[in-house]
Amino acid sequence: MKDFGAPERKYLRPEQGLTVIDGRVVEGYASLFGVKDQGGDVVQAGAYRTSLARLAAKKAKVKMLWQHDPAQPIGVWDEVREDATGLWVKGRILTEVERGREAAALLAAGAIDGLSIGYRTLKSERDGKGRRLLSELELWEVSLVTFPMLPEARVQAKSEDEWHWRQLAQVFEDARRQLAER
Repeated sequence: MKDFGAPERKYLRPEQGLTVIDGRVVEGYASLFGVKDQGGDVVQAGAYRTSLARLAAKKAKVKMLWQHDPAQPIGVWDEVREDATGLWVKGRILTEVERGREAAALLAAGAIDGLSIGYRTLKSERDGKGRRLLSELELWEVSLVTFPMLPEARVQAKSEDEWHWRQLAQVFEDARRQLAER
């Protein structure tokens, strides 16, 4: 089924973690294959393949935006690729830009911990279980965001004091589990 709808967004707080190195280099998964999000969508393996090939042929790049705002680019994605897990990205936050400095500070503090993709659905189908299976997407941008679509996923920051961040992430995970059990 072809589904040429309006632009869509998927928010993700990746299980594998979003890594921040030296406050500027960001890497992690922007999308996970086979995982149902809060909107009932499941991105299938290979969904980005054609879009990434088109971008490469044009020597164009996926944009790094702040909260999906096209007026607020905050960096560049140097690598965007599919692997067996999902859509992996690696890029640089431009701290020479005011919003980039703010984003780097918020990431370091753990106030921002999600990635979100901006795309258009080209092919999808319903599976009879209330899920929309997304098989081909036109990827436009990957944003750093406040609220991800996959709440069970996690982000960790990596810096000089990596142990501190791991401990802090564990405190949040324990609190989340306790709230979920109530």
